[in-house]
Amino acid sequence: MLKLTPENYYSIETDWDYMSFSQFKNFEECEAKELARLKGEWEPTKKKSTSTADPLILGNYVHSYFESKDAHEAFIEENKKELLSSRGATKGKLKASYKLAKEIITSLNADDMFAYFYKPGDKEVIVTGEIEGIAWKGKLDSLSLKNGFFCDLKTVDDLHKRHWNADERRWVPFVEDRQYHMQMAVYWELSKQTFGKDLAPLMFAASKQSIPDKMAIDFESEEDQQLMREAMDKILANQDRYRKVMMGEVEPKACGRCEYCRINKQLSDFTHASDIEVD
Repeated sequence: MLKLTPENYYSIETDWDYMSFSQFKNFEECEAKELARLKGEWEPTKKKSTSTADPLILGNYVHSYFESKDAHEAFIEENKKELLSSRGATKGKLKASYKLAKEIITSLNADDMFAYFYKPGDKEVIVTGEIEGIAWKGKLDSLSLKNGFFCDLKTVDDLHKRHWNADERRWVPFVEDRQYHMQMAVYWELSKQTFGKDLAPLMFAASKQSIPDKMAIDFESEEDQQLMREAMDKILANQDRYRKVMMGEVEPKACGRCEYCRINKQLSDFTHASDIEVD
């Protein structure tokens, strides 16, 4: 098993050795797609340059700023084609579509609570452990071990936007829609195994509105604790199957609707007009 480092943490090689929150969600979405990604047989289509910001790059721009000056400069250099204007009077400056990232940074920088909880912590701390015999990895955005908590930083469209949960047939906030209770449950368990301490999971979220909103979030209510337990139960119910898919012991299930499935789709039968599924 490879030892995790900042350089190899996001590599496919370590994804074979360690399950992660993002990888688990990928398997939930489509086992066939995730297995193809792990095998190097497919990778997501890269975003074409448009007038809109890539959400992942915008979020990582903010993350890297609060990690360190060196990390931020390295991130800009690595993504300068996407981030920086290449012509005219604005050559070398941040593209208009990414100026919102600076607004988010300014908003968080001016916040005393964010300064107290997030800024002083150790950044991008790798944690590992086992969940029922399967190795997992995680990366804490900000860790304050002596104060007993870790923080995660999120950028979202709108903190109060509602999201439809088709399984439960109800509207939910972004934290539930993105399964962040699962992420916090996993990080809590891994940090406990790594440091031998019971750390409180905290989250800071900033919106991508023209005037960014922000929120400090904890997971201490009984409902939050129950959602974290349910998320861990979901992991225990599915991780063995996902591992068997990776090892070739069971056939992966294809969702039939994702980008990977659309590329590889071969029609084999007719669908009744009355049976067409809708989101």
